[in-house]
This record gives sequence, structure tokens and C-alpha cells, in this order.
Amino acid sequence: MQKLEERPKVKIGLEIHVPINSRQKLFCDCPTNYYEVEEPNINTCPVCTGMPGAKPFPINEYALESAVMIAKLLNCKIVNVKAFVKRKHYNYPDLPSGYQRTSDPIGTDGELSGIGIWEVHLEEDPGRYDLVTGRVDYNRSGVPLVEIVTAPDMKSPEDVRNFLKELMNLLRYTGRIIEVGGVMRADVNISLESGARVEIKNINSVKGAYKAIKYEIMRQINLRKRGGVIRQETRGYNEKSMITTAMRIKETTDDYRYIPDPDIPPLVLEKSFIEGIGLPETPQNRKKRLIERYKIPEKYAQILVREKELADLFEDVAPNTDPKIAADWICREVLRQLNYRGIDLKESKLNSKILIEVLKLIRDKKITETTGKKILERIIDSGESPIDIVEKETLGRISKEDELSMIVDDVISENPEAVQDYESGKKRALNFLMGQVMRKMNGRADAEVVIRLLMEKLG
Repeated sequence: MQKLEERPKVKIGLEIHVPINSRQKLFCDCPTNYYEVEEPNINTCPVCTGMPGAKPFPINEYALESAVMIAKLLNCKIVNVKAFVKRKHYNYPDLPSGYQRTSDPIGTDGELSGIGIWEVHLEEDPGRYDLVTGRVDYNRSGVPLVEIVTAPDMKSPEDVRNFLKELMNLLRYTGRIIEVGGVMRADVNISLESGARVEIKNINSVKGAYKAIKYEIMRQINLRKRGGVIRQETRGYNEKSMITTAMRIKETTDDYRYIPDPDIPPLVLEKSFIEGIGLPETPQNRKKRLIERYKIPEKYAQILVREKELADLFEDVAPNTDPKIAADWICREVLRQLNYRGIDLKESKLNSKILIEVLKLIRDKKITETTGKKILERIIDSGESPIDIVEKETLGRISKEDELSMIVDDVISENPEAVQDYESGKKRALNFLMGQVMRKMNGRADAEVVIRLLMEKLG
């Protein structure tokens, strides 16, 4: 039997850029809501458009505080010696001054779930350059970013996906980042064993990172099989075709000609400033609190805190119903519907008010659980009121014995084999017969009444 060829080992590191949810840009007072503004180049001034002679304002203290908070959450050592804000030079249309301001590391030598965090920086975002039209929008130029540089500790696309999900969830718990879709951007560095490092630029989603890495690994493996050589280069990722394409030969640090910005004094983070920055509740702390306060199973608490939006939904719903039932529905039914659609909770129309209505209708025995699940499947997309749906479409629970008795008689007469199995001691046959009644009643029959009627009629 021919031995399968072993795949080369892969090393993957990330440079993740996330915008900080600050009202002002990093070195001027321009607003930062570029993602809400349709008209280009209105959130701008001489500073963030790099006009000659324009001097940067003092650094945005809220952004600096946010970067320190994030570094502390990532278990970094906070650098309290002089940290310069440097100019990183490169010529590109989205960078009108010809350089990007980026700080020396604020935090170093951190770790998250076994993945090393080399550095945490604070830097300004460039503008947005449209490759098709050649137009540039500087509304984003100068928005504060936190840059997180990992060690090349990830070995597969799955490792990267898991890490990014955990990291972004942790950052959401800070309340300090912009959470609009597509604002996170990651540069992925990939190298196969004994091969050069290839960088994939500006991937803007966890799914995109997963697909880009899968493609790039196979591209490099196939190139090697054909006798080709992997060059150190920068590549772009095309979301539509799901392939990477060459952009330029990879620059080194020296190519950027880093120099301290002469207009900005070096940062010295006082011990009192660092220690005065309180940390938010982390997912692990929230998990403990959910278990203690709401008495829910650990497995549900673990699922809930993996996505801040799910945990928030649970805490909105729990005081209005049985917390264990709320946790069960969110972790089972809600997640099942979201996973089927391939979306996150915030991309759906579901909210706490709607889910509370569903669970109250079930609790008050106005609808069956089966009906509740069908309604949930619908309202996740529509955002309709469950109460309105039940009233308009007469989906209420049917508990009247005379009405159900006729259906039970029909099911018994139509399924003699199941009746015989039940009479011979096969108790599972009762569940089958109950299922048939439910099917005829479109899930609206009161399960307790149906079971009692079946048992009475079957003796």
C-alpha cells in the first residue's frame, strides 16, 4: 500500500486591526462614524488629510486607555518606559501624508488560549481607496486602531478561526470597539515548513480568514509539487472568487523607514494611569456569575458567554421567565436556527422582547412547544410579534378532550402495527402514536391530554 505524502507543517501568525469606539480620531477632533456616513470626505480636517503644516493634536486619551485595557486583558506586560509614536512611511493614495502614525508597543509578551501575543500597538487608520474607481474617501483616515500582533502559533485554518472568534468576543466585552460588520481587518502571515513567509492583506471577517488560509495553504503545496519556489510576498484576498492574488514583493521593516514623529512627545504610561484602568467582566467571569445567579447548567453558561450577544439576550430574557428554560431555548433552538442560516444573532430579527413572548405563550399553555419552535423559525427572519401570529393564524394549543379524542381514534385505527407493538410491551410505540396525533394537529395538541387519551384507549 502506497504511503500517503505528509503535508508540510504550517505556521500562521496574525496582525489584527480593530477600530476603537471613540468619538474623535486619534490626533484630531473629527468624528469617527465613517461607517454611518454615505457622503465621502466630510469627517475630515487638515490634520487627518495630511495637509502641509497641519500639526497633530495631543493623542486621544480614551483611545490610549482602551489600548492599555485590551493589552491587560491579553495578559501583556504594559510598557511604562518612553514609547514613541512613529511614522511608518509608504506611498499609497489612502495615506495623504505619506506615512501612518503607529505607536511603539504598549503591551508585549501576552497570551490568549495558548496563542502568544507579541505586541499591542495603537495606530491611526488610513483612508479608503477604491481600486476600481480610483477615488479615495478620508472619512476613516485617522480613526484610532488597536493592532494585535500574535506569535505564529496557529497551525491550521481552524486554529485561526477559533482564535479570532475568542479574541473578538473578548474585545466586545470591553465595550471599547466598533462592532459594525467588516471593521475588523486582519493580515495573515503563513509559512510552510522551510518556506518563505507570505502575507495576505486586509481580510475583514473570520470566515474570510478561514477561507483565505485554506486556499493559500493549498496554493503553496501545489506550487511546491510543480517544482515552484514560494516567494516572500504580499497577497490580497478576493472575497468573491475566494482566492489570493499577488500584490507586491514583501517589504521588510527597514523598507518602511520608521522614525519617531517629531510633532508628538513620547508616551510615558504612569503606574497610576495603568492601574487606574479597570477591566471589564471577562467571558470566564461572566460564566461563573451566570451559574451562580441564575442556577443554569455549566454547559449552557459556557455556550452563552462564547458570544456576548447571546449572553446579553439571556440576561434580558431570564428575569421574565424560568432562567433554565431561557438558557435551554437559546442554546438549543435559537442557535440551531442561527447556525442553519449561517448568521450571528445581531444579523437576525430576534430580540429579547420577541423571545420573551414565545416563552410566555408556552409557559401559559397558550401554545405547544412544537408551535413555539415553528414560530421561532419564522420570527428570526421576520421580527413579527409571536402573540400577533398566534391570534391571526389561530395557532393556540388545543386541549379539548372531545376534539382530541376523535384524532386519537383515527391514529389508533390507522396504525395497527404500532398498537400491537405497544400491547406487546414496546413502550416506544406510544411516542410514535403521539407523534402521529401531533402531525395531524400541526403541533397544536396538548401533549399531556394526548398521552392520557392514548393510554386510556389502548388499555
